[in-house]
Amino acid sequence: MIRSFLIFIYITILFASDQIPGPKQSQPILLRNGTIYTISSGILQNTDLLFADGKIAKIGKNLSTSNPVEIIELNGKHVYPSLISAGSTIGLQEIGAVRATRDYAETGKVNPNVRANVSYNPDSELIPITRSNGVLLALSVPRSGTISGLSSLMMLDGWTWEDATLKHPIGLHIFWPSMNFAKKHKHESKSNNKSEKILKSIQVIEDLISSSKAYLKLKDSQSESFKHDLRLEGMLPVVRKQIPIFIHANEIKQIEYAVQWSERHDLDMILVGGKDAWRAIELLSDKKIPVIYTQTHSVPMRRFENYEQSFLTPFQLFDGGVKFCISNSESPFQTPHIRNLPYYAAKAASYGLPWDKALRSITLAPAEILGIDDNVGSLEQGKDATLFIANGDILEIPTLVEMAFIKGRRVDLGDRHKTLNRKYRKKYQQKKMENLYK
Repeated sequence: MIRSFLIFIYITILFASDQIPGPKQSQPILLRNGTIYTISSGILQNTDLLFADGKIAKIGKNLSTSNPVEIIELNGKHVYPSLISAGSTIGLQEIGAVRATRDYAETGKVNPNVRANVSYNPDSELIPITRSNGVLLALSVPRSGTISGLSSLMMLDGWTWEDATLKHPIGLHIFWPSMNFAKKHKHESKSNNKSEKILKSIQVIEDLISSSKAYLKLKDSQSESFKHDLRLEGMLPVVRKQIPIFIHANEIKQIEYAVQWSERHDLDMILVGGKDAWRAIELLSDKKIPVIYTQTHSVPMRRFENYEQSFLTPFQLFDGGVKFCISNSESPFQTPHIRNLPYYAAKAASYGLPWDKALRSITLAPAEILGIDDNVGSLEQGKDATLFIANGDILEIPTLVEMAFIKGRRVDLGDRHKTLNRKYRKKYQQKKMENLYK
């Protein structure tokens, strides 16, 4: 136990970012003459944006202010609201293959009381790498068992997890069991065992909902027999319908059963994953189930499916009237690659999704689904000044993010990738010069 703890401390120190979080905004900042991607009101050319005390104060042409103000000349550069990762384990792990750096899983199958934000490591080296590509906000999700816990919306800058938390809780996460019941064959006993496990997992979910409703009723009655239960306390925002349930499911049977189950229990459901969502568009549209689509860069589920299906699904969801956003893969091993979020949207755009909807799918759409659109997701007066400046279209790979702000705080855009790039460019420049003098 002590050895594991020491290993964890060593790795944490070895890979901890040495960057200093941005200071609180001390004076108004005017971004002058930029291309403003408001998301909610289109693209504004040759426009200014003023923000003060961490909030957007004004957007318009030729803005002026009588107060002392820092002016940043953009000369047409592009201003975007923060890209939003709608689900990951960022801050909860460092190296996927090293157990000591993973803190996204709790023991047991039922953990509704687990909070993601208290395990969030603000010194993770993956954080600056992620925000260097415009992803300044991310949903951190615990992952363990069937009912994994409560997710938190984190700002990718801050000294502590308290500083970094934008909102908690966002929702309760359930990893729906596979609905592929085994067919009877010569190994009948094994088939039965598999089916029993599926039914048992579903019963666990049913029992938790029933227990939570009974617990709430007893708590509200102020009965002397009432006793606090930490696990069931975590369920109260769900049964009170204060937060939704995020159901992680990819197979069509899982999706159909989960939708029916959530409707039966009168719970607000959000589908996460959704690889087979294209097969359930009518159902998802009719029931108004939002989808956090995480499968843009994945292979088909079945041999007979179109190899392009994963790329086409966002357009099909859009065309079918389903509320959706695009996110990175759910796998903890994909956490280092959250920076690729804009390219997932770009892939969807290349397969039919309109460009403006693709950009919206990683900005305002996830903000709406996660219930944070009053503060972030678009550039509007009164919203948080959580934004970045880029030298081009953020959906294009050559585009570089040159400056970023989180609630008005200017954040450091250095990262390990850039450090190594400079180091080895310098190395080979030196080698080249040495060869010239030989």
